[in-house]
Amino acid sequence: MKALLIVDVQNDFVKGGTLAVENAEEVVPVINKLMDKFDLVLATQDWHPDESVHFDKWPAHCVAGTYGAELHPDLHKEKIDQSFLKGTGNKDDGYSAFEAINVDLASYLRDKKVSKLYACGIALEFCVKSSALDALKEGFKVFLIRDAIATFSREEEEIAREYGELEKAGAAVISSNQI
Repeated sequence: MKALLIVDVQNDFVKGGTLAVENAEEVVPVINKLMDKFDLVLATQDWHPDESVHFDKWPAHCVAGTYGAELHPDLHKEKIDQSFLKGTGNKDDGYSAFEAINVDLASYLRDKKVSKLYACGIALEFCVKSSALDALKEGFKVFLIRDAIATFSREEEEIAREYGELEKAGAAVISSNQI
């Protein structure tokens, strides 16, 4: 079984959000097209408390229950089988989907007999990367869908370095037309 993991495609990470990633909304149509190709579609959401040490490093974003924490309005939410909330503690960053508190992602994937996890979303350098590395540690085969992942960096060299690090750890980097 293969699953699509949509990481943090939330209002605060797109144009107009408090921690907007340039052109992040461009991944939404790509992700929407991908959803029908998977047995299981999962999504993560940053779900930070009002007061969090995470906001010492970042502007306040994705505060639980706010518009900024909601999934992007154009994302086909009705096709998402399960959502995972992360960063919910006062003292945690919640970068990885495997830190979700409402459902244990590793157990959920094993219960569903998922062996291949395809990751996309926002942003490569933080939450996508952390989720992919943790998935690899948990023994899942990980595929990063490059054209469905937004990056903070605009520097091709830096982006290549991030993907290279993930490939070295065992992830495969593919494009959506390879699925």
